[in-house]
Amino acid sequence: MIDYPALSSLDGRRALVIGAASGMGKVSAFALASAGAEVLCADVDEAGASAVGVSLPGGGQRGAAFRCDVCDEASVRALADVVGPPDVLVVTPGIHIRKPLVEFTDEEFGRVLQVNVWGTFRPLRAFAPRMVERRRGSIVAFASIRAYVVEPGQAAYAVSKAAVLQLVRVLASEVGPAGVRVNAVGPAYVETPLTAGITAYPEWHEAIAQKTALGRWARPEEVAAAVVFLASDASSYTTGSCLMVDGGWTAIDGRYQAPMGSISKS
Repeated sequence: MIDYPALSSLDGRRALVIGAASGMGKVSAFALASAGAEVLCADVDEAGASAVGVSLPGGGQRGAAFRCDVCDEASVRALADVVGPPDVLVVTPGIHIRKPLVEFTDEEFGRVLQVNVWGTFRPLRAFAPRMVERRRGSIVAFASIRAYVVEPGQAAYAVSKAAVLQLVRVLASEVGPAGVRVNAVGPAYVETPLTAGITAYPEWHEAIAQKTALGRWARPEEVAAAVVFLASDASSYTTGSCLMVDGGWTAIDGRYQAPMGSISKS
C-alpha cells in the first residue's frame, strides 16, 4: 500500500533556499519548513535571511542563515563549501527592468541577465556536482510565464527566464542518471511586495487578473506549494519540466466570451 501523504513530506530533508530574505524565496522557505524540511536560508541580505530563518516553523533549529551574492562566483562557491549537498536546492533571485528593447543600455540588459541567468547558473554549477555525488536531490529554479509569452517592455526579463528554463532542461538531462531531479516553477503575476506598485493602476491590475482563466492573481502560497511538490517524492518522476502556476494564462489566448454554439466555416 502506497503511503501517499508520506510522498509529500519533507521530514529529514535539508533544503537550501537562495533568495530567502524576501518574495517567493521567503514564502518558499516557510512552505518547505512547514512540510518538515530543515531549511537553510541564504541571501545577499544576510540579516533578512536570518530574520526569516528564526521565524520558520521550528525556529532556529530549521533556520540557519548565510550570506550569498549570486552575482559573485566566490560567494556562491563559499556557500556550497559550507553547506555541502542539500537534499533540496531552491534558487529564486530575480530582477526586472521594464522598458522598450531599443531603449535598454548594455548595463541595464546585462544587470538583468547577471542576476536572473548567471545568478541561477552559478548555484546550479556549484551544488549539482555535490548532489550527484550523493546520487539524490531535487533542484527547483524560478522561471516565469515570460519564458513562453511576452508583452512590450519585457525584453531582458523574458530572455532571462527563457534562459533559466533551458538551464533547467540541460542540467536535468545531465544529472538525471545520478538520481538528481531539476525542475522550474513558472508563475504568472503573484501578489507580493515586488508587484505592489501595480495596484496603483487598477485597470492594469484587473487586466492582469482577467488574462487568467481563474480571473485573479496568484497568491504566494500557491506558488510555494508547487515548490514543495517538486522538492518532494510526490514528483519523483518529474524532471526537466516547468510547472506552470499561472491560473491558465499560457493555456488561453483571450478572455472575450464568444457566443456558444456558433458555426464557423472556412
